[in-house]
Amino acid sequence: MGFLDLFVVAMVPVLKVLLITLVGLFLALDRIDLLGSTARPYLNNLIFYVFSPALVSSQLAGTITLQSLASLWFMPVNILLTFIIGSVLAWILIKITRTPPHLQGLVIGCCSAGNLGNLLLIIVPAVCNESNSPFGDSTVCSSYGMAYASLSMAVGAIYIWTYVYIIMRIYADNSAENTENVSIADSESYTEALLPSSEKSSCHDHSELPETMSEGKVTFMERTYWNFKKFAANTNLKKVFAPATIAAMFGFLIGTISPIRKVIIGDSAPLRVLESSASLLGQASIPCMALIMGSNLLKGLRRSEINVSVIAGIVVVRNFFLPLIGIGIVKAAHHFGLVGSDSLYQFILLLQYALPPAMAIGVMAQLFKAGESECSVIMLWCYVLAAFSLTLWSTFYMWLLG
Repeated sequence: MGFLDLFVVAMVPVLKVLLITLVGLFLALDRIDLLGSTARPYLNNLIFYVFSPALVSSQLAGTITLQSLASLWFMPVNILLTFIIGSVLAWILIKITRTPPHLQGLVIGCCSAGNLGNLLLIIVPAVCNESNSPFGDSTVCSSYGMAYASLSMAVGAIYIWTYVYIIMRIYADNSAENTENVSIADSESYTEALLPSSEKSSCHDHSELPETMSEGKVTFMERTYWNFKKFAANTNLKKVFAPATIAAMFGFLIGTISPIRKVIIGDSAPLRVLESSASLLGQASIPCMALIMGSNLLKGLRRSEINVSVIAGIVVVRNFFLPLIGIGIVKAAHHFGLVGSDSLYQFILLLQYALPPAMAIGVMAQLFKAGESECSVIMLWCYVLAAFSLTLWSTFYMWLLG
């Protein structure tokens, strides 16, 4: 496959995302107002509660089996490493650029979570169907490639809606609490000046420990029980388990439990309409995410608080450092026998380090009201430059595996 052919193959899926993003930008214009400030939350909730869970459950149920887990077990580990390494690089970037607190969760999300779904589902079949593809017969390549890409999408969605979702929510909540505390502190500074000293001390006594614990007469079991009770009272499970996470659990159970799988998955399954309906709903999530990203971009083009250095840092992390580190990890895994000799499988493992940020980050930014416009600006630059970086890395990966 020539460089120009490979360039087109890698650029087309990214251009599709950019074109749909521009449609979202157009629909958000004041003269059109189909995706204005009123409509965006409704579409975002549809993605969060309906489309994304349907996509994750259908892909996971159709891809995961006990046999595939035995042969492809390193892919979930590899994807987890992309998230962890990206988070570490994001933390370094935050320290260097002094990113504002309300944008730190967004930076971590963009650096850690790649677009592990729809880009691979478009790139891999396109590479396999080329007449001079380096991965052998096009039919066999497409069959295995779609299975690898589907597993990548399903596992990536689990990590995105657990790991990244929790991180972005924590940073968003902390930013909101800090803003509230500043306003409360300003009001209390006037109130405390009018209170007697005894009332001041009572106002600041927020201890919730039992009397025996405050006196120091407490056993280890009592203290453990109290800490667990306090943690349970302050933890909202609805915030921890996103709908896509719960859908991933159901998809995993359907795929791995053979009797259930035979009833739902397959052309001859009696309840195959459930899987096909979920798949049909899930297909709407990808274009809707791009539309949301484009509608938020309008606000970002008018006013954005993010520095150029932060955008440049995210681009460098995703397009340079992560792909380089990924080469070392995949080659080491192959050397120690953790990954087989299948070149297509290794190619997808390498690509997972070179993808632009996941579009689900924009959905989370919209949900938490934290950096929606800044997220769209970041996504715009990342996806524009990905048309070139993905081509170069794909070419290098094929040469490396050849």
